[in-house]
Amino acid sequence: MASEKILSVGIDIGTSTTQVIFSSLTLENTASYFSVPRVSIVDKELVYQSRVHRTPLRDRFLLDGEGIGRIVAEEFGRAGISPSETRTGAVIITGESARKENAAVVLDQLSRFAGEFVVSTAGPDLEAVVAGKGSGAQQYAKEHNCYTANLDIGGGTSNIVLFDPDGRTVAKGCVDIGGRQICLSGDWTVDYCSPSARSIADSLGLQLSEGFPISPADVQQVCQRMAQLLEQLLLGEESSLLHKVQTTGSSWFAPPRPVQAVCFSGGVADCIYHSGQKPLQYGDIGVLLGQAIRESGLFQRFRVVDARETIRATVVGAGSYTTSVSGSTITYDPGLLPQKNLPVLKLTDREQARCIQRDWALLAERITWFMEQTDSRRFLLALPGKANPSYDEIRQLADALSQACERVLHPEEALFLAVERDMAKALGQQIRLCSPKRGLVVIDSVQLEQNDYLDMGRPVVNGLAIPVVVKTLIFG
Repeated sequence: MASEKILSVGIDIGTSTTQVIFSSLTLENTASYFSVPRVSIVDKELVYQSRVHRTPLRDRFLLDGEGIGRIVAEEFGRAGISPSETRTGAVIITGESARKENAAVVLDQLSRFAGEFVVSTAGPDLEAVVAGKGSGAQQYAKEHNCYTANLDIGGGTSNIVLFDPDGRTVAKGCVDIGGRQICLSGDWTVDYCSPSARSIADSLGLQLSEGFPISPADVQQVCQRMAQLLEQLLLGEESSLLHKVQTTGSSWFAPPRPVQAVCFSGGVADCIYHSGQKPLQYGDIGVLLGQAIRESGLFQRFRVVDARETIRATVVGAGSYTTSVSGSTITYDPGLLPQKNLPVLKLTDREQARCIQRDWALLAERITWFMEQTDSRRFLLALPGKANPSYDEIRQLADALSQACERVLHPEEALFLAVERDMAKALGQQIRLCSPKRGLVVIDSVQLEQNDYLDMGRPVVNGLAIPVVVKTLIFG
């Protein structure tokens, strides 16, 4: 069986902490010699993990891009790895850090470590899924055949994801509940209070004012209310306060089935699973929030399982679980790869059916609208595909795609196409017959949604597959 190892890097820049991790991913053609090739990631091995660094800040609102760059450079050096050796992975700016004014400047500082293909992403929904995979919640859901939620509770936010028994993501969301929503000095003076924490305190009739003291009992009440809000979210309940603390740009967490098991990750998770820390050990409410969660209905209503990773869940997920592999029946021009941040335009089954009937006008209209919305001529067209399509259906679909692109795309613009079902090679061959001069990449077995972004790396395993990263809500 043909196999190949690629090096993946994960860089997580959170509200409180920054970490770097390197993983070795083994890709292998798992099909028999008499079958169509099927490339999969068959093994993930942790190569190096950095210590947990405090995220450098210039002030309360500005990330220190140069400081973060120094941390990453030092960890590359300690790992003995050069940026050119990395083939995939993610830079994920998470929590409140993703909303800092200079997040883009930080990514620019890290671009020299990007190697040939490292994605730069942020967004609360993506963080929720990545942390849930890194914590082991997804694996637990599959092994125990149950709906398992992961709550990744950091300094600024709580990212929540629900996996079904097949390990699929069925709900995700984020709320502004975290350990550094309130920062306190040793005499219980409020050094910082976020708008969300102030809303929660107001709901209790409590006054939170920066520069003024607050009683330990009042802080405990706020933490207990935060725990109650997390419990309500997992139960699928809604309230005006919950909506008020929902993180900007995140999805609303709406579980389609009752949550059965709960796993905790993030910095606060260590305070949930292990007691004994001093209340203001970190200068914030992290320890008290962890205690409130441990004593809340979350531990009575749900089966609480240990996380494989807590504070390292997001960075482990970023380095090991963001990358997947495209299908085996693909068509591509090698010179067009890698590609980063391709906005996804997804067609519905009905729109695809129109294309199969050679109705290219609707598709041309949709592409024109999408390019205007994204202010970009680069995009990826996602199709649901069709099970066992006939030759005529593939030919007619290819003709419609070509006709639409000829009318709205510049001749030098390439067509990037993703199909959920295994039909990319046949479809790509037909498109080449219709538009022989246009650059083309067609991949399959990738599930995408509107508002996703896609990264594609250079072909691997003797050109049989393309590593891809699906990103949701960039800079949510």
